[in-house]
Amino acid sequence: MLPVDIAITRFRRDLVIAALLRMLLVIVALACVLAGPVFGRDDGMFILMIVGAAWVMLSYRSMQRTRIAADSPSLIAAGEFDRAEDHIDTALRTFSLFRSAKLLSLHHLALLRHAQHRWRESALLCQAVLSQKLGSLQSLAKTTLLLLADSMLQMGDLKSAFDALARISRLRLNLAEALTLQMLQLDYGSRIGAWESMLQGAGVKVQMSELMPTLNAARSQAYLSLAAYKSDRLELAGWLRRRAELLADPKDIASDRPALEEVFRQSGNGSI
Repeated sequence: MLPVDIAITRFRRDLVIAALLRMLLVIVALACVLAGPVFGRDDGMFILMIVGAAWVMLSYRSMQRTRIAADSPSLIAAGEFDRAEDHIDTALRTFSLFRSAKLLSLHHLALLRHAQHRWRESALLCQAVLSQKLGSLQSLAKTTLLLLADSMLQMGDLKSAFDALARISRLRLNLAEALTLQMLQLDYGSRIGAWESMLQGAGVKVQMSELMPTLNAARSQAYLSLAAYKSDRLELAGWLRRRAELLADPKDIASDRPALEEVFRQSGNGSI
């Protein structure tokens, strides 16, 4: 398994080397262009062709590594963690002229560690990605912040989770990101006892829950049921609990979410 500290160190080192190399190639190219008019030399074009060929070759290799890195999320989603680790390790070890391949690879490693429930490592990787200027990869900031917020929640670091959620809330999100954010906000709200806040716009939140994957849909409504129960809105709590039970087994819903066990004790069974 690739150690996170080594991956981050290698990532930062490669970004510096790539930036210096790009700068060197640009300087040499400019010198070649100016060599004729300024110094009266006629060999600048040959050197310029060599520089261009080097740039094209390095760019091609960088694109190859980007394609390798792009396979990682599908492997993680399929549960093929070992293959995903090999892809990410290869992408991080190989030199890339451009930052995007390295940023994507480090983000994918954070995604992998999150899927493996290695919350601290995932958080460290997310912070390393967010510390960089993302440029054309600004959309990466949203998914990385969502990963960071969930990792911090699982670690019990509520302050850091709140900071990440606050940053996400200021961004324009697509539907999938908004659904994930709702789940995280409900999880965070349950941990600090913000029951009334959780129930604000409950109708819209239920509708959004219906668009989530089955287990997340059940958990979202279970969180709302818990908030309704804590707010003495017992009829609403029971309705939401029954909706959640229709979607998934209570044991699965409360897995890794011990706060939700209380919801299903209200059914009269006394246990889940």
